[in-house]
Amino acid sequence: MKNYCSFLLFLSLWACKDVAYLTPEQVKIPSSYTEDAPLIAQDSLTPSDSTILDSYRFFFKDSLLVALIDTALAQNQDISIALARLEQTRAGITLTNGIRLPDAGVIFNNGVRKFGAYTVDGVGNYDTQFSPNLSDLQQIPNLVPEFYVGIYSSWEIDLWGKLKQQKKAALQRYLSSEEAKNMILSGVVSELSHAYFTLVTLDRELQIIRQHIALQESSLAMVEAQLLSGHTTALAIQLLSAQLLNAKHLLIEVEQQILERENTINRLLGRYPTPIRRTDAAIDHTATAALSSGVPATLLQRRPDIRSAEHSLLASNADLKSARAAFYPTLLLTGTMGLQSFRASVFFDLPASLAFNVLGGLTQPLLNRRQLKAQLMEQNGRQKEAYIVYEKTILNAFSEVYQLLQLQENLQKMTALKEEEVRNLTASVNSAKDLFFSGRCTYLEINTAQAKLLETQIELNNLWQRIQLNQINLYKAIGGAWY
Repeated sequence: MKNYCSFLLFLSLWACKDVAYLTPEQVKIPSSYTEDAPLIAQDSLTPSDSTILDSYRFFFKDSLLVALIDTALAQNQDISIALARLEQTRAGITLTNGIRLPDAGVIFNNGVRKFGAYTVDGVGNYDTQFSPNLSDLQQIPNLVPEFYVGIYSSWEIDLWGKLKQQKKAALQRYLSSEEAKNMILSGVVSELSHAYFTLVTLDRELQIIRQHIALQESSLAMVEAQLLSGHTTALAIQLLSAQLLNAKHLLIEVEQQILERENTINRLLGRYPTPIRRTDAAIDHTATAALSSGVPATLLQRRPDIRSAEHSLLASNADLKSARAAFYPTLLLTGTMGLQSFRASVFFDLPASLAFNVLGGLTQPLLNRRQLKAQLMEQNGRQKEAYIVYEKTILNAFSEVYQLLQLQENLQKMTALKEEEVRNLTASVNSAKDLFFSGRCTYLEINTAQAKLLETQIELNNLWQRIQLNQINLYKAIGGAWY
């Protein structure tokens, strides 16, 4: 018997000798985003930065936006779907919670049997009628009733940790689904905040265009006065009027964009079209809390996509261990106990009606080893895939944060230059008017200065928007909490 068990164990070990386990610790995470010019230090975040990352309530300074986010988290359909899927995954944990415990149940049997006269059972039952050792109650009738009430139990002893790994895999899948839900939360809130700041930007653009229309109307009235005095021509009136019409056309186009953006926000809020309350359309840089330029690489592990990939890798690792343990012998204990009788009158006659059986078995798969090998190969491939996905997710996260940090710095420089350009163009418009009255410049110079000022103001407005959206993207990229 000892030699037989040793042989079975040898077969099990030989069948899966080439399996290698992959873990998240084997993925090398760099301490900085670039090797030649590190942008991050492990202690670069201040305590206030850490607080900002704990909740979007600390990150966004706009209370109206925070209220919209609260509504979206409660009513958004995509989030509700994610929560429903999470409940489905939780069923896997419920299923495996008692997988290592004995299974037990109750049996109720009631029936009747008749054996053929020329069968072993039939002849034996008939012969009991003539046995002097049996009482009348023990003699078996021609039609044999069957009464049985009892309990049964079966227990697979987890000698090699197969059931334990199955339970661990179910838990890791649930945790991965939890992080997938957080990814959806992050996506919804990020999209909502993008739409909100785009809406504020459009409001500001609308205000700029209206100011420009008023400026053009003033210039047109000035040129019309010059036309009456004979100091200019009708061509100037025509060009300035065309520019004014173009500005009014642009105004209507922006109003349509505002309507579409409000509709997007309402969809994310899970409600029908409703006016969106928002902050005053003034350009400033206090809409979001500023994140410090240095971001520790370890913070990337807060990202739900990285944590989801990590849990998926751990689940596939546990599945592989379970598939390997399937090659080992299985110890199964079974048993039943209850009251059994073919006469109802003696069913409760104890201990005569008591019946039980206990069986312990050690089984080793031999003929279906090809199926077990296929399952092992499949799980091994899935583990390798999960490892590569985890590695790729980290690489993408580093690339994303590096790009956003660089963009943040460049946007600040671009904004400073554009603000200076707006100041110069505003002065040029005023100068052009003065020079026009003194006859030292033409209406074309006024027209050009005003058109360039409008273009530059809109560009500056768009830069403010890009700064806010980049801050949101950076907050999301380094694992800021949206819940």
